[in-house]
Amino acid sequence: MSRTKKYLSGIMLSGGIAATAYTISIFLPADILGETLIALMIGMMLNPLVYRYDVLNSGINWTSKKILRAGIIVAGITLSFPQVIKAGKYALILMAFTLSTSFGVGYVCKRVFKINWKLASLLSVSTAICGGTAVATLGPTIRAKNRDIAYAISATFIFDIITVIAFPWIGCLLGLGDTGYGLWIGTAVNDTSSVVAAGYAFSDAAGSLATIVKLTRTLFIVPIVLIFSWIYTKKETPSQTAEKVNIHKIFPWFILGFLAVVAIRSTGFVPDNIVAGLSFLSKFFLSMALAAIGLKTSLKEVAGVGIKPMVAGIIIDTSVVFISLFAQAGILHYIK
Repeated sequence: MSRTKKYLSGIMLSGGIAATAYTISIFLPADILGETLIALMIGMMLNPLVYRYDVLNSGINWTSKKILRAGIIVAGITLSFPQVIKAGKYALILMAFTLSTSFGVGYVCKRVFKINWKLASLLSVSTAICGGTAVATLGPTIRAKNRDIAYAISATFIFDIITVIAFPWIGCLLGLGDTGYGLWIGTAVNDTSSVVAAGYAFSDAAGSLATIVKLTRTLFIVPIVLIFSWIYTKKETPSQTAEKVNIHKIFPWFILGFLAVVAIRSTGFVPDNIVAGLSFLSKFFLSMALAAIGLKTSLKEVAGVGIKPMVAGIIIDTSVVFISLFAQAGILHYIK
C-alpha cells in the first residue's frame, strides 16, 4: 500500500494536468496547440512549485517514462501494417540524409569550437537518434563526464522546446500536408515526447506518422551504441575498458508492443468505437507523460549550461531540420 501511495500523487497530478489541457484545447480555435503541447507547457509552469515536494517525484518520473511508452503502444490501434511499412521505408531514406548530416556537422563543430569528442558525439547522437534517451544510453558506454551528458541533454531540451512550440505554425506557413509534416517532424525533432507533441499539435494523422518515423529512428540506438563502444576502445588507453554494452537493456522494447497493437488493428476485427476509445486513451496517456516531463524541467538548470556546447548543439539540430525538410519534399515529389 505504501508503494502505491509513493507513486499515486505524482501520477494523479500528471493526470489532472492532462485533463486540464484537454479541456483548454476544446475551447481553442481549430485546436491550434493541442492537448499534448498544452500539458507540457502547464507542467513547466508548475515546476517551480512542484520540485519542492519529494512525495511527487516517484509518480512524476514513472509517468514520464512508463505512461509515455504506454501511450505510444496504444497509438498503434490507429494504424495498419501497410501504413507502418510505407512510413518506415520513407524514414530509412530520410535517415540516410539526417544521420550523415548530424555526425558530419558534429565533427565540424568539434573542430571549430574545440569540443571534446565525447561531448560532440553526444550532441550528434541526440539529434540523430532519440534525444535525451540516446544521450543517457551512450554517455556511460563511452565514459562521458556527467557535465558533458548534462550539456548534451540541455541542448536537446532547449531546441526541442523551440520546435514543439514553433514547428506546427511553421508547417502551416509552409503549406505542408500531414504526410510531409509528419516525415519532417519524425526525423528533425529529437526526443520522442517532443515528436509526439509537435506532431499531434499539427494533426492526428501527422502525429501518428511522426511517431512511426521516430520509432524507426529509435531502433538505430542499438547499432550506434555498439559502434561508439568500439570507437571508445580504440581512442582510450588499453588500461581503460569501455562499459560492456547490454543490448537487452538499451533495446527499445516498447516498440514491439506498438507493432503488436498495429497487428491487432490490421486484422480488421477491432470495432470502430473501440478504436476511437483507445485512440483517445493514447492521446491522454501522451498528455500525462508530457505533463510529467514539464514538471521535471527546471529552467534554472538549463540556464547554467555553457555557451559553446549549446551553440554547437543548435547548429547540429538546425542543419538536420533543413536537410530533413528538403529531403522529405524531394521524396514526396518523387513518389507523386
